[in-house]
Amino acid sequence: MEEREIRLQKLKELKEKGYNPFEYRFDRTHTSIEIKKSFNELEGKEVKVSGRVISERFHGKASFITIRDFTGNLQIYVSINNLGEENYEFFKKFIDTGDFVGVTGTVFKTHTGEITVDAKKLSLLTKSLSPLPEKYHGIKDVEVRYRKRYLDLIANPDVINIFVKRSLIIKTIRDYLNSLGFIEVETPMLQPIPGGATAKPFITFHNALNQNLYLRIAPELYLKRLIVGGFEKVYEINRNFRNEGISTIHNPEFTMLELYLAYADYKEIMVLTENLLSSVVFSINNSYVIKNGEDEINFEPPFKRISFKEIFEEKTKENFDRFRDIGFALDFLKKENIELTRKPTFKNVIDEIFKEKVEKDFLNPTIVYDFPIEMSPLAKKKRDDEKWVERFEIFIKGIEIANAFSELNDPLDQKERFLSEVKEKEKGDEESHYFDSDYIEALEYGMPPTGGLGIGIDRFTMILTDKDSIREVILFPQLRSKEED
Repeated sequence: MEEREIRLQKLKELKEKGYNPFEYRFDRTHTSIEIKKSFNELEGKEVKVSGRVISERFHGKASFITIRDFTGNLQIYVSINNLGEENYEFFKKFIDTGDFVGVTGTVFKTHTGEITVDAKKLSLLTKSLSPLPEKYHGIKDVEVRYRKRYLDLIANPDVINIFVKRSLIIKTIRDYLNSLGFIEVETPMLQPIPGGATAKPFITFHNALNQNLYLRIAPELYLKRLIVGGFEKVYEINRNFRNEGISTIHNPEFTMLELYLAYADYKEIMVLTENLLSSVVFSINNSYVIKNGEDEINFEPPFKRISFKEIFEEKTKENFDRFRDIGFALDFLKKENIELTRKPTFKNVIDEIFKEKVEKDFLNPTIVYDFPIEMSPLAKKKRDDEKWVERFEIFIKGIEIANAFSELNDPLDQKERFLSEVKEKEKGDEESHYFDSDYIEALEYGMPPTGGLGIGIDRFTMILTDKDSIREVILFPQLRSKEED
């Protein structure tokens, strides 16, 4: 008989005996970690603990089980002397690995030194109908791990630590920004015009309004409307959605920190970003240096800084201005075996070359500043050269982690750039910006000089948890649909 069928039969018997196999609550007094940390105070005292049974070892009239709660594992000693024959036989027959149990007993230490609870009473709280995966030896198949994250968390408890650390990273970011007087806000996820990034949006339809809406690709234009309205320090830890491919650093749904600081430019934002990232790393690791694979990454500020033009020419061995000739640029792609899957525009070619020839070589946090104006329709022009804009990105171990501007606050200039983006969209570039007339109108009321910053929370978490795929740090990553067996 299949294991699940056996468990279903046990469930039926339990119900026939009048036993509730799905209890309502249990009055727990201690977690497993609390018992281990406070053993000296708790030894010999009665406690109530609960958790999932992850292993059983039967030895005639006495047995051991191990239960797991969120804080860790705890050994339980179960004997016929304490439970009585009827209850002990009930335990042996009906309690399986995967079940949740509640235990009342006293704390002691075995002769091997393991802290244990001597069960005086054992209650079945939830009957597990499916056996734990692979007899609890863990799940290695990444498809199963991502599709059935609950099994991954059960079978691979270290995975829980990744998401505990992710939560701590986000909390530390919040605490840092709040300490500087930033205000956390919320902006729409459903937008009539998607903007704030170069990306293809998801489209939906609102029946009552009888119009298309878009899942946001970025909160940028709404956050800057708040700066127009009088906020001076705002941030949002936000969910964004981009209808793009899936890779080790891309998921269609992802988390960003985005902030705006009035009366600041990108140089001030550089310092803020260095201090934010390094403070988070030090707070979590008690060191600026973290281990990542075989590498050590040093977050101690200030970070290395280099201009886009300088590093681009260093890596390509070509004068940057030559790439404005699209023929030359495409020939370069062909010569270097760089595939371009987007429309062959100057900005797309430059972006692809930068990804393939430049950013992959960065290990320690590096600030690349001053980008071509064609790549940055929302950033202010450089004060001394209008072919470039005041923008920087931060790269860590070949991954873009942060993107920031001196924000464009000239409504006429912004309108011209939006119109230029629209022309590119009409030519087939689906990732070009939409024209947002309401945002232009907002700028016409006046936005103070402002610096803005976006940080990829998922990618930053990848670095800090030593993972090489974004799917490892997103609880439920997007996957191709699959027929269930």
